[in-house]
Amino acid sequence: QVQLLESGGGSVQAGGSLRLSCATSGYRPDAYCGGWFRHSPGKGREVVATIASAGRANYANFVKGRFSISQENAGRTLYLQMNNLKPEDTSMYYCAFALMPNPKYFSLNYEMNHWGKGTNVPVSS
Repeated sequence: QVQLLESGGGSVQAGGSLRLSCATSGYRPDAYCGGWFRHSPGKGREVVATIASAGRANYANFVKGRFSISQENAGRTLYLQMNNLKPEDTSMYYCAFALMPNPKYFSLNYEMNHWGKGTNVPVSS
């Protein structure tokens, strides 16, 4: 079982930056996929970025050039660096995790099966 705990959310003005962190604990496979998602009223859940255990990353078009996903210590911590935040980035942000036995299937939309409880990011104009 994998437990995930996000932190780093909070209010920020448009144009500002935040770094979200996700501490993972529990079972640690050699090959995995980690990711950040967001959910806001009216938009539903959106994938923001995913990262493979080997380091490859994928991003949603609406965050390319502004957000960066990273990891350290073999996935024990996932990060989402968010720069040039916009009011439309306002959302609850969740980290997620999944086993990935075959890395050739890594993608932005890789199915996750472990989720954190989320951290809120309101962006004011």
